[in-house]
Amino acid sequence: MVLELRNYVQSCGKDCAASSVLQSLPAFKVEPEGMSDFSEELIGSKTEDDQEESCVFSGTGMSFPWLQNHIGTIASGGKKEKDFAQTTSACLSFIQEALLKHQWQRAAAYMHSYLQILEDSDSHKRQAAPEIIWTLGSEILFYHPKSNMETFNTFADRMKNIGVMNYLKISLQHALYLVHHGMFEDANRNLSHAETWRYGEKSSSQEVLINLIQAYKGLLQYYTWSKKKLELSTLDEDDYAYNTASQSMLNHSCKTSVNLGALIQTPGIWDPFVKSYVEMLEFYGDRDGAREVLTNYAYDEKFPSNPNAHIYLYNFLKREKAPREKLISVLKILYQIVPSHKLMLEFHRLLRKSEKEDHRKLGLEVLFGVLDFAGCTKNITAWKYLAKYLRQTLMGNHLAWVQEEWNSRKSWWPDFHFSSFWAKSDWKEDETLACEKALVAGILLGKDCRYFRFISKQDDEVLRKKIKRIKKAVENHSIVNPGR
Repeated sequence: MVLELRNYVQSCGKDCAASSVLQSLPAFKVEPEGMSDFSEELIGSKTEDDQEESCVFSGTGMSFPWLQNHIGTIASGGKKEKDFAQTTSACLSFIQEALLKHQWQRAAAYMHSYLQILEDSDSHKRQAAPEIIWTLGSEILFYHPKSNMETFNTFADRMKNIGVMNYLKISLQHALYLVHHGMFEDANRNLSHAETWRYGEKSSSQEVLINLIQAYKGLLQYYTWSKKKLELSTLDEDDYAYNTASQSMLNHSCKTSVNLGALIQTPGIWDPFVKSYVEMLEFYGDRDGAREVLTNYAYDEKFPSNPNAHIYLYNFLKREKAPREKLISVLKILYQIVPSHKLMLEFHRLLRKSEKEDHRKLGLEVLFGVLDFAGCTKNITAWKYLAKYLRQTLMGNHLAWVQEEWNSRKSWWPDFHFSSFWAKSDWKEDETLACEKALVAGILLGKDCRYFRFISKQDDEVLRKKIKRIKKAVENHSIVNPGR
């Protein structure tokens, strides 16, 4: 027999939530392959005729598998209510399993059945259902081979109206989907509608979402502004079109500034928004305003720790040709947060040129810090800097600086950097890197170091002179020499 769920959904008519969403999903047929043991147990005892009847057919030509033994009618009370809960729970598990395996058609088939959760007698489950259905359904429709833009838009619009508490969240995610497909005007229109939407008393969660909606709307306006900026760069300043484009850019910048400027006052991580806002301020000559925004974003204690905030401020100050001391102060904080960041080599160069002794000492610490990380072990620039700076430091009678850094690493750096394996591997992949590392290894570990011995024995015609210089440098500067 055909399940009475079909009759129930149809009897609800257009006002039934499950029916409304059901009609927005794509038409397809799928066989429930690879079910879990639980599902096989439920349907395994059916006859062939029973299994044919365990599919529910919608009015749009769709078919989907169901669990006949666990659904008779949608009724409240007793065994039927228990069966309803078990069935929807099992269905949700099948959907999750299908999503994990990227079985989009199978997931969508179960999704048709799971929509009955919208009619659950449990008010808590019924209220939570729209967000679950939107999260799962949007994922399915994004990847489903028979899905299209119209299907996704219809599904999103219906879910907004069914789950009003999720209206703003769905609107924002819907807009991002449209942006992903290059439909910027539709996305902007979608966000404009959401920006003015209100339901009941304005809550703190609604406030956050409205701020995000305004911010993403600002980003879309920034995108339009950027295109006009590019267009402006190709025009002659005396051209009428230049004046028209310039005025249009100004109009867009005003709208964007309002949206982005308000958002970045709220504590949070707003990297793309801050970058866009600062670019516009710089373009119109408001460098003081740009500096203030970036300084607040980096140093205001209300904002979470964010390495990018210090990177943006550093790059801005660098463009302004700020004093070295100012640049060092910004990168010093970045060093404390991300000691392996690529800007650390630039930080070392600034410290190396400083007249302050504590800066020059920190310059050595920074290089060791960079090479502590596995992702930097092949960074030839870092090894070159360390090889050169070790010699300079030792020639400047600062053996204690080197020993301080080495003492905390001598138990693990030899295996991490200077093993026989790495000597052979580095020489095979990059002879220049191997030579720089050999010099550092010789200075820190002496002539008996496995890495140094292997490299020093290589008879390479091109690098023969360089290897000879490395041997001499190790004899003169190694910190394990008896005379030191």
